[in-house]
Amino acid sequence: MESLMAYVVGILFAAAIYMMLRRSIVKLVIGLILLSNAANLLIFVMAGMTRGSPPLIPEGALAPAATVADPLPQALILTAIVIAFGVLAFSVVLIRRAYEVVGTDDLDQMKDTDT
Repeated sequence: MESLMAYVVGILFAAAIYMMLRRSIVKLVIGLILLSNAANLLIFVMAGMTRGSPPLIPEGALAPAATVADPLPQALILTAIVIAFGVLAFSVVLIRRAYEVVGTDDLDQMKDTDT
């Protein structure tokens, strides 16, 4: 299962790089979204794909009763999702404003507007 997830992460990274190298700024943002999702999935896979109970210690015990899930990767991924959503929202507003000013989403034509 983990080797399959490694292939999925590689495909997501490859698709993200491919989309980011396109001339359209909308495809660039789609590439950024894929890149953040690939990074999140990579963190998730590196943490291990084992099922565990919540990391809670019963009252009176010194250690958890069974194997527990590691909460650190889950917290990192949750934080990364929030940051990626903020970057996406900023990018959409920036693209909309750039399209209103320039009238195109082609990055090569946007270079021609520099003064």
